[in-house]
Amino acid sequence: MSRSTDALNLAKELNGIGLQGSVTDERSLESLFSAALDTYGHVDVVVNNTGDPARGDLLDLASEQWHADMDLILLNVIRMARIVTPHMLSRKSGAIVNISAADAYEPDLRFPIGSTLRAALGAWTKLYSDRYAKEGIRMNCVLPGIIFPPGWPADRADVRARVPVGRAGSYEEIAEVVAFLLSAKASYITGQNIRVDGGLVKYV
Repeated sequence: MSRSTDALNLAKELNGIGLQGSVTDERSLESLFSAALDTYGHVDVVVNNTGDPARGDLLDLASEQWHADMDLILLNVIRMARIVTPHMLSRKSGAIVNISAADAYEPDLRFPIGSTLRAALGAWTKLYSDRYAKEGIRMNCVLPGIIFPPGWPADRADVRARVPVGRAGSYEEIAEVVAFLLSAKASYITGQNIRVDGGLVKYV
């Protein structure tokens, strides 16, 4: 789902479904869930992945921007959980992955809103997983580090200086971790914030 038509075009390429809408709108999320049920009959997994929040000085960012980004980063996950959890409970299984970021563990003054809200997302993920683990539903966060799109120089000098493995990560590397966490092979993993950052974050 996307505010633009990108989701529709990508869905056609992948032989899937796509809707134009916003994760900040509960009706859009309900429409997406209904479309998935109509198409596939059930929903086994969910990936919550949104855009980046605003950047700015710690005290210069307006309250309106904080509220808007809380809607985008944290409340969208809570909304989707409200929608899909009853269905997953009826099936006694389900897996949810929330895409977060490395600054959830190591706050960065360049990203005050993102650092704050992604830490909150990690806490909420743990609360949800504790509540529903015995019901067969798992929830985890994936925390990407520096990720470059195809065509960008992954071994750029500034990246080599910051990342112990000496390069940026790729979309595929994040996708493989997400796919694993959604699979039965990860049935004993829940409530975790899993860093995929090439060693970027110094937190132990």
